[in-house]
Amino acid sequence: MAKRQRGGPPLTRLQGIREASGKTQDQVVRYLRTRGPQLGVSVASESSLHIMLSRWENGHVEVTEPGYRRLFREFYGRSNEELGFPSDLLNESTEELRDRLVIARSVDRETLDLFQSQVNGIRGSDKRFGAVAALDQLDNLIKQMEQMRSFSTNTEHRKRLAATLTDARTLAGWKALDRGSQTQAWEYHEDAKVSAQQADSPYLLAHAAAQQAVILLDIGEPAAAVELLEYARYVAENRAPSLMQAWLTAAHGEGLAAAGRHDDALRAFDDAHSLLPQDPADPELPFLLLNDAHLSRWRGSALLRLGDHEAIEELEAAAQKLHTSPSSAVRGQVGMFTDLAFAYAAAGDSRMAQEYARKARRLAAQIGSDRQRRRLANLELPESGSP
Repeated sequence: MAKRQRGGPPLTRLQGIREASGKTQDQVVRYLRTRGPQLGVSVASESSLHIMLSRWENGHVEVTEPGYRRLFREFYGRSNEELGFPSDLLNESTEELRDRLVIARSVDRETLDLFQSQVNGIRGSDKRFGAVAALDQLDNLIKQMEQMRSFSTNTEHRKRLAATLTDARTLAGWKALDRGSQTQAWEYHEDAKVSAQQADSPYLLAHAAAQQAVILLDIGEPAAAVELLEYARYVAENRAPSLMQAWLTAAHGEGLAAAGRHDDALRAFDDAHSLLPQDPADPELPFLLLNDAHLSRWRGSALLRLGDHEAIEELEAAAQKLHTSPSSAVRGQVGMFTDLAFAYAAAGDSRMAQEYARKARRLAAQIGSDRQRRRLANLELPESGSP
């Protein structure tokens, strides 16, 4: 058997795929040892697996055991042929499909409730602390739910899983945007729109589309954002709760402000205020955080975009309301403080601009908000200390 030369090509497809995926042999062995027993596959000891893996990758021996082949297929997400295994293993493929169908059939109402509870738990952590590591948690949960949905034959379970997937993906997309990963955020929202359609939920689709429009605003595409927001409102028209209608209308107002449409933007915020229910807490919409204080903050941000001198008054009023609000989210506070820093800078008040910029930077560092840190990096302070 040939020996691999330093810097030479991989000796086997198995070795090449591992190296291309950036995995170490230690990681592969740990996966085989952990996942094997879960699938009922008998695996060798850790030391033996290291030797076996080296021999398999060097081509000294072939991977003949069906269980190991299955574990490799699952770990790398590749076919038998791609891994260099015989491609005509019909029995193995059939058995694997049966296993996945059996696992999917084990999903019941309690499992579905648990998935939604996990998403809500991550959202709660993110709301209070920013939860820098939550995106990785969400990604793992999304993969688990998607696999369950893909192999479930229960129509109602598939729809419920799709709805929870939409919720998880929009939350992940928002977190990705806050971390400065705009392309990743876009992709999460594209997937969210697909799962919203699978859930047959117009208001989930509208929410995903409207939130995606914020990405367009961030990259300086206000016209495209307004178009997407108009689509979101059309999708949800007469098919969404009043809280959702209020949120979508305010989001539209933000887009109109970015497009420089002053009167249309303020009219949208007036409409949003009239649509806001007296009790804005809706257990069916756990992903929406909107009350009078949040709406005031949103309007103040829009006034800032429009260069309206009333932005400071609106944002300061929102700051007072949110200071006493138990439902205030830390990420919203960072955005509000950043807006206030820019508003005071525009008004020529360097001292207040610096004060709010310090608050915003401290909170942005605490929650890992690269989005707001980028905004603050562009803050230009006036020369004078007061207006």
